[in-house]
Amino acid sequence: MQNRQAIETTLNKLFDAERMARRLHDDLAAMPGDALLDVLTDAIAGAARESDDDEAALRLVRIASLLGEHEGPRAIDALIDVLASEHPEARQAAGEEIESLAYDRFKEVAQGIERALKRLPVGAPALPELPYLIAEVPEPGVPRLIGQFLGHKDPDAVAAAIETLVEIGDPTHASMIEPLLGDTRTVELADDGGDATSEVTIGELAEEALGLLAPYEGEEEDGVA
Repeated sequence: MQNRQAIETTLNKLFDAERMARRLHDDLAAMPGDALLDVLTDAIAGAARESDDDEAALRLVRIASLLGEHEGPRAIDALIDVLASEHPEARQAAGEEIESLAYDRFKEVAQGIERALKRLPVGAPALPELPYLIAEVPEPGVPRLIGQFLGHKDPDAVAAAIETLVEIGDPTHASMIEPLLGDTRTVELADDGGDATSEVTIGELAEEALGLLAPYEGEEEDGVA
C-alpha cells in the first residue's frame, strides 16, 4: 500500500511539473519575438558549452519547441542550428519542427535551408538530415532544393540528396545525379539490418540511383507506346 501511495504521489508531481512546463512555455511563446529569439539563440550557444549531455539535450529540445512557434528567418536558422547539434534527441525535436513548418511555410523553410547550405561547415549533422525532412512536402520546389545538396562539399549531404531523389522516384531528376558518376568521395551507409555499415563512393551511389530511376522511365515509355 505504501509503495502504491508513493508511486501515485510521484506521478501527481510529474503531472504538476508538466502543467507548469506547459504554462511557462505558453508564457515564453507569447513574449515579443525579437527579444525571445535573442535569448533562445544565446541559450543554444550555452547548451553547446554544457558539459552535461542530458542537460544540453533537455535545453535544446525545449528551445526547438519554442522556435517552432515563431516565424521569420532567425527562428528557422536557430532551428537548423539545433538540428546541427551533437545530441540525437535535440536533432529529432528540431527535425520534427522543421518538417512541420515546411508543410505550412515552405518558402520560409526553403530559404533557411539555402542559407544553411552556405553557412554550415562540412560535417555539420544538419546537412544530411535536411533533404529527408522536406522530401515528402508536396511542393514543386522540393526537388530543385534537394538538388542544391548534390553540389555540396559534404559527402554525407550529397548522399542524402541522392537517396531522397530516388525516394521521390521521378526519372526526370536523373540528370541532376549524372554529374556525380565517378565521384570518389566516400560515405558510410548503414546496412539493411542497421547493425553494420559499409563504405561506398558517391559515384557508386549515383550509379545505383540512376539504375533505380531508369526502370521508371522505361515503364513510362512502354505505357506511351
